[in-house]
Amino acid sequence: MTEQNVTMSDMAAKRIAAVVAGETDKTALRVSVEGGGCSGFSYKFDLEGTAQPDDVVVEKNGARVLIDPVSLIYMTGSEIDFVDNLIGQSFQIRNPNAVASCGCGTSFSV
Repeated sequence: MTEQNVTMSDMAAKRIAAVVAGETDKTALRVSVEGGGCSGFSYKFDLEGTAQPDDVVVEKNGARVLIDPVSLIYMTGSEIDFVDNLIGQSFQIRNPNAVASCGCGTSFSV
């Protein structure tokens, strides 16, 4: 299944492709939403070798992101980005559904 209401930036696609290229058995970045974190929910990032049958696959410039259907409920309309600044490097989710988030950008509430 392909879903275009979650997107990824050019920077995120470039970084995902570079990370996956260094792995022998991984082909995509899995983004999921879990309960917890300082704002109620948190994002989890893992490398995966294969997609599950019900995963949503977001592709750009050779990079693939996998999202399970439950996490997609919380991520609809989001953009996956990669930020490299003085604080450090990280994947960040720009989520229009989040009504609050923590300073590090990995925790949010809806």
